[in-house]
Amino acid sequence: MINVMQPALGEEELKRISEVFESNWLGKGKLVSEFEEKYAKHLGTTGRHVLSTNCCSEGLFSSMYLCDIKPGDEVILPTISFIGAGNAVCANGSKMVLCDVDKRTLNARVEDIEKVITKKTKAILLLHFGGIPCEMDGIMELAEKYRLKVIEDCAAGVSSKYKGRPLGTFGDIGMWSFDAMKILVCGDGAILHFKDPELRERAEKYLYFGLETKSGYENSVAQKWWEFDISCYGHRAVMNDITAAMALEQLKKVPMFIEEREKVHNFYSCNLKNISWIDLPLPIPEYCTTSYYFYHIQLKNGKRDELAYYLRQNGIYTTYRYFPLHRVKKYRNSGRFYNADYAADNTLCLPIHQSLTCDNCALIVDKIKEFGKKYC
Repeated sequence: MINVMQPALGEEELKRISEVFESNWLGKGKLVSEFEEKYAKHLGTTGRHVLSTNCCSEGLFSSMYLCDIKPGDEVILPTISFIGAGNAVCANGSKMVLCDVDKRTLNARVEDIEKVITKKTKAILLLHFGGIPCEMDGIMELAEKYRLKVIEDCAAGVSSKYKGRPLGTFGDIGMWSFDAMKILVCGDGAILHFKDPELRERAEKYLYFGLETKSGYENSVAQKWWEFDISCYGHRAVMNDITAAMALEQLKKVPMFIEEREKVHNFYSCNLKNISWIDLPLPIPEYCTTSYYFYHIQLKNGKRDELAYYLRQNGIYTTYRYFPLHRVKKYRNSGRFYNADYAADNTLCLPIHQSLTCDNCALIVDKIKEFGKKYC
């Protein structure tokens, strides 16, 4: 089966992990700190703004507390979002307010967001779909106008930029995921970016039980290093040196990964462009850089599901991400989302990852064309 997503790991990651085993320290340690510093450099900033955690979903949940979002406050997010975003808002006791999206890019636009702003709105939890940037100038102006917090879910945007600036660095908090299906993978892990360094310090305590003092090995000052106090009822949500070892080696490979994914993107665009029953992704604006996390097509003939089944029968796995939140019964949302509904019913994400071969890509295109000749 040709997978829709797939990690690329090698001897370098294994060697680095073996060194962690030899050190006898598997928890959060020097390698986590090194990864935070190197990812900060990747973003063009410093460690004063960057902090690791165990997964991007923890970042979403923690953002509610860190942005001082209270029960009853309204948080706007696009209906095409990751389920973790919806859960984070609802678990906090806040009101999830969904907005529609552009039906081709699947990103929320200024006009979509502004339609649902009320006096109770406290924040915008923004998804950059597949690492393709939202129009951040307008969104940040909107947030300033209504004095709203901005939380950026750029889980898939490890190298995405808007007008030369990395996604995740516009809002109050931004986050990137390194789970098993992302571009940079370490099993599970994430980086958070904070516009305000003081918020980063607050987050560091919150993500480790709210502790005001460091553990024994790190605490060289206190005479009784086993004593402690807490500043809040925090979680334990940290990376460890095993995952950081993988992440450090993966970070070195990210430019190569992006280059390979771009080749796949361009191959699809070149070889599927003349198929009348398919809409290809819109061109990436010149002022944007994407991580090429998704390659999604949209069928104009209502046969998306049939194509997905046909490809699967031929050893090609496809999917649609993300199932719109307004269709999740638990959320009980009664709004109308015409663009998101169109996208959810007609969009298909094709395989795209750095391990795809030329033969894989050619087979995928051939099978799509074959389906068209038989059924379209």
